[in-house]
Amino acid sequence: MDEVLHRIENGVSWITLNRPDVLNAVSWEQRERIVALLEDASADPAVRAVVVTATGRGFCAGADLRGVPSGGDPVAGDVARTIRRGAQRFVAAVLDCEKPVLAAVNGTAAGIGAHLAFACDLVLAAEGARFIEVFVRRGLVPDGGGAYLLPRLVGPQRAKELMFFGDALDATDAERMGLVNRVVPPEDLEKTARAWAERLAQGPTRALALTKQLVNASLDTDRATAFAAEATAQELNMTTHDAHEGVAGFVERRTPEYRGR
Repeated sequence: MDEVLHRIENGVSWITLNRPDVLNAVSWEQRERIVALLEDASADPAVRAVVVTATGRGFCAGADLRGVPSGGDPVAGDVARTIRRGAQRFVAAVLDCEKPVLAAVNGTAAGIGAHLAFACDLVLAAEGARFIEVFVRRGLVPDGGGAYLLPRLVGPQRAKELMFFGDALDATDAERMGLVNRVVPPEDLEKTARAWAERLAQGPTRALALTKQLVNASLDTDRATAFAAEATAQELNMTTHDAHEGVAGFVERRTPEYRGR
């Protein structure tokens, strides 16, 4: 059985975790495959948006530590190196993907599974989905970028509440807190994800990539740096076909036809 299902339809790369028997706890092989697919999406002009979703009842129950390659007796630095090469690289692949990435969360997203969703540019969740900062239950520090992502999404006090207690957060409360864009009935999740992703795929792809980059960097920079990056991004964007087409469509009072370049 393929642990990751993949297809490209109408400009959208669909990446589906497929280990429903373990609620899609992400294996080492799965993680490497998803990182590669996200890198491919950045480079492939035929891909203009990405959806990450899963089969079965769970979105991703966290990391599956079984089958992690063993390097023998542990030495100082092994854990930090594993985190950098593993969970952090996994989440960074979503943040760094040059195409918009949409999470369609069909069920429980726990630990690194929650951070995978939170790293996406847009998050749809099915009614009944849950998000759990499970690390504290195991006596662990959150990894996979959790302490970076959550304060930026909900503020430090809410982030600490979620991480200190490790309680399950249902989809409705996640939407209220700003972690989820929209909650939909389970039967509408794929349909809604397809509608959103295909709308993104019909948009000005390079402008969206530059916008993503600016927003992701905005909370790590001062105003002068952010303004300079914005001006540079617009300068670069104005060299694209889609920027000229968008302006022409406005002037000519017609719907622009974006080509993704």
